[in-house]
Parts: sequence; C-alpha cells; structure tokens
Amino acid sequence: MDLVTILGLLMGLGLMVFAIFLEGDIRMYWSLSSLLIVFGGTFASVMVNFSMKEVLSVLPLLRVAFSRKRSDSAQIIETLVEFAEVSRREGLLALEERAQATNEPFLQKGIQLVVDGTDAELVRNIMEIELYFLEERHRIGQRIFEQMGAWSPAYGMIGTLIGLIAMLGQLDDPDQVGIGMAVALITTLYGAVASNLIFLPIAGKLKLKSDEEVLMKQVMIEGILSIQAGENPRIVEEKLKSFLSPGEREAAEKERSKARASTEGVTVNA
Repeated sequence: MDLVTILGLLMGLGLMVFAIFLEGDIRMYWSLSSLLIVFGGTFASVMVNFSMKEVLSVLPLLRVAFSRKRSDSAQIIETLVEFAEVSRREGLLALEERAQATNEPFLQKGIQLVVDGTDAELVRNIMEIELYFLEERHRIGQRIFEQMGAWSPAYGMIGTLIGLIAMLGQLDDPDQVGIGMAVALITTLYGAVASNLIFLPIAGKLKLKSDEEVLMKQVMIEGILSIQAGENPRIVEEKLKSFLSPGEREAAEKERSKARASTEGVTVNA
C-alpha cells in the first residue's frame, strides 16, 4: 500500500474532524441523507455517463491509486543495456529466452518482434500503437475520478436546495427549519470534501502513475530499437539515461558502482 496516499487522506480527515471538535459538537456534522445525496448521486452519474465495464473498473483503479508499486526505469535501463551486451556477443536470437524471463510483457513483445526480423520502423509503429491505447485506457480511469470530483460538489448544491425547500415548507415549525438548514449546509460540505480530498486527488495520483508507466515503456521502445540497430551498449546506456532526472541518474550510477564493486570483490576472493 502507498502509505503517503493513505496518510494524506487520514491527515485531511483528521484535521477537519479535530477542527470541528474544537468548534462544537461533532455529531452536528453527521447526516446520512447528505451522504446518500452526495455519494449516491455521484455514483449514479458515473453509471449514466460510463459503460458498465468502465464503472466496474472503479475498484481496480482504487487499488492502483493506493498501491506502492512504481515503475523502476533505472532497472529497465540496466536490463536493456545487458540485452545490448548479449546481442553484441551472441546475436539477437540469444535475447528471446532472456526476454521471456522478465516480468514485462511489453518488453517481451518488443524483443520478440526484433528476434523475428521485423523492420525497425514497423517495430516502432507496433509498440507506439500499443502504448497509445495503454494511455487511452489509463485516461478513462482518470476521467472517471475527475468527473466524480466535478459532480460531487454539484450534488452538494442539490442537497442544499433540498434542505432549503424542506426548511421553507416548515417555517411554522422551528425544529424542522433547523433540520432543513442542517441538511442544506452539511450536504454542501460533504460534496466539497469528497471532491477535493478524495476524487480529484485520486485522479491526480492515477495520472502520475500512468505517466511513470508510459515513461518506462518509452525507455523500452528506444532501448529495443537501439539493440536492433546494433549500437554499442555504452551508447545505449547514455541514450536511455536521458529519460531519467539528474537525481535518478545519480542513484542509478551509485547502484551500478556498488554492483561492480561487489562483483570485483567476489572475483578477487575467488
């Protein structure tokens, strides 16, 4: 689980609850009818706007947003450089078995196309088409939560109108006026909190994770094409490192230096 995401949600909710507790009775801010209006209405709009398949993807998308798994571009670059070295020594056919041992279907497919002797331009086209539709699938998930973030405040306003109508219909009963006003204000509060603390941040997190995965696959495409062109492994490494930020490059270089030192130490002891 992504502890930062969970901590952010808990911190936001916790600070609001604490602030409410300082100001008065926290029970005043609980309204089942407001919850039903905001969350029930928002989800109903999702069902109207999206297909059943897309609606059912909401829970898997939540798992993605709260997962800690990150795309390790530095590790992918190291693997591609290793493939380039193997290709130079043993030929492209030697890569087929090594690629199948990885857990990256996208990389496996690219290497298989190269091993099969597919033209470089066609390899690029096939891989970029697959990447394009991957981005489209990710964009649907982001759009679902962005729309939920837009709809929940609107349902908060609908709840406000319902509460005002109830209040105006019971002006002769002071108790009912208070209930109607409470529903009116609390529903607006729920809609704003749901939008700005839950739905829109989750959409942003999904976009971030999608960008990381797309970057990793762009690294794979460039690496695969460089291997097919027979480029020097050092050139392949420098080319692919351009996809990394300076901090990531430095961290990758440190890891590589440690790995070399460890290998040299084993060799000396042997």
